[in-house]
Amino acid sequence: MQEAVLVVGGGVAGIQASLDLANRGFRVHLVEKNPSIGGRMAQLDKTFPTLDCSMCILAPKMIECSHHPNVQLLSCSEVKDVKGSVGNFKVRVLRKPRYVDEKKCTGCGICSENCPAEAPNAFDENIGARKAIYMPFPQAVPRVAIIDKESCVECGLCEKVCPAGAVNREQEPEEVELDVGAIVVATGFDMFDPSTIPQYGYGRFKNVISAMELERLLCASGPTGGHLIRPSEGKKPRHIAFIQCVGSRDRREWVGHPYCSSICCKYAVKDAVLIKEHDPKSLVSIFYIDMRAFGRGFQEFVNRAKTEFGIEFIRSSPGEISEDPKTKDLLIFFEDPITRTVQKIRFDLVVLCPALIPSKGMPELAKTLNIELDNYGFVKLEDSVRKPLDTTVPGIFCCGYCLGPKTGDIPDSITQGSATAGRVAEVLAAKEES
Repeated sequence: MQEAVLVVGGGVAGIQASLDLANRGFRVHLVEKNPSIGGRMAQLDKTFPTLDCSMCILAPKMIECSHHPNVQLLSCSEVKDVKGSVGNFKVRVLRKPRYVDEKKCTGCGICSENCPAEAPNAFDENIGARKAIYMPFPQAVPRVAIIDKESCVECGLCEKVCPAGAVNREQEPEEVELDVGAIVVATGFDMFDPSTIPQYGYGRFKNVISAMELERLLCASGPTGGHLIRPSEGKKPRHIAFIQCVGSRDRREWVGHPYCSSICCKYAVKDAVLIKEHDPKSLVSIFYIDMRAFGRGFQEFVNRAKTEFGIEFIRSSPGEISEDPKTKDLLIFFEDPITRTVQKIRFDLVVLCPALIPSKGMPELAKTLNIELDNYGFVKLEDSVRKPLDTTVPGIFCCGYCLGPKTGDIPDSITQGSATAGRVAEVLAAKEES
């Protein structure tokens, strides 16, 4: 019987599960494919409905996780093979090279300051640029730089200026063998690509952006320092529209996401309120099918958005967006549900709220773990009523959005992380007794 647990995914659900398990005395191996833990929550400016600082909640958990004596953090890593059964899993993990020594790097940033090569910044949704040697974001954990070999020009300058001598461009991938008693899957979600719905113009019209791109523009640590601008010319937008359910609640076969993503209504209202706080003179409209603001305090938050901030809610699903070639303004065409006539409104900026879908690596991971997925690619449960955290393989559990849209918001994900830790402890204790 192994008193160790593997947690796959370093978002807020995986972090919470790791902390709870570690505090129970289990040895935790937290595997994260990206250079830093934090997941999607690290990209957010504020949380709903309280508008608390997202990083102020997340950063202490990230730091505690990295410093906990019972947690081994394996960043830039992927699970490649799993054998065995509950109580005795043998796991093979591939650790990809950072080309920077984690033990030596102090996170001073001198290497990035002197690097001449740039590439799009994925953390900022490719709005801004970062250097070829970089840290994903200021609060990254571990606070260690990484070299992007694809954008590196091999000038060797980072190696010369590094005061700690941490740069090692000769690093090779390495495999780690782990013995664990249970596995927790917390792989989170990805965003549906709105460009697959061509009538909305995403990717063709510069002033049509996604909700996550808006998050980075509104964030003080983002590429514009928290100033909302139009991508076409950098001016402040005055009339902004949100379009809900882009790719979700859509039964067309080529879209394939008929479910409600559960949090789009709530984060759209949150972002609309943030825009009004940044610029009270701005006009904000939200196009929606119906408002699904379930959860404690959420409906009250929607009511405040209407009455206190003057946000306009238009119950209609737009059919098309066109662009004025001279001004780059956007015209939204939609059906008025009362008059049954086609209307159009001109906007400076349009924000699309896309469906939330399973992470791209989920099918491969499911095959490796031998667990089943449902029709939409989320983890299939053994019994959603009696065992809401157990996968179809004994000893493998899951938490967070990989379970599906019903676990949409941050409090739910944190709660599920803790619940999964308790379930793991219960199963391993019963296995040991038997």
